[in-house]
Amino acid sequence: QVQLVESGGGLVQAGGSLRLSCAASVSILSLNTMGWYRQAPGKQREWVATINSGGGTNYADSVKGRFAISSYNTKNTVYLQMNSLKPEDTAVYYCNTYYYATHWGQGTQVTVSS
Repeated sequence: QVQLVESGGGLVQAGGSLRLSCAASVSILSLNTMGWYRQAPGKQREWVATINSGGGTNYADSVKGRFAISSYNTKNTVYLQMNSLKPEDTAVYYCNTYYYATHWGQGTQVTVSS
């Protein structure tokens, strides 16, 4: 069983920045990949970014060049640095990983005002 705890969400103006954190209850070196997803009101949950155990990253086209995913292995934490935020980035952001089963955090709200 893996527990994921997100933090760092909040209210920010368009063009601003936020950094989300996802703390895992196990060593993230034992996790092949960790990812961030988001769900806006009335919409399906969508993939945002992924980082693998080798440090490789992938991004959705909608956030490429603005968001950066990284990991701090000794803290078992994955980050999502979000820059140049837009109102359409408003959503609940979830951390995700697969370790014998799919695991989700509780989510953290990000609201971007215009």
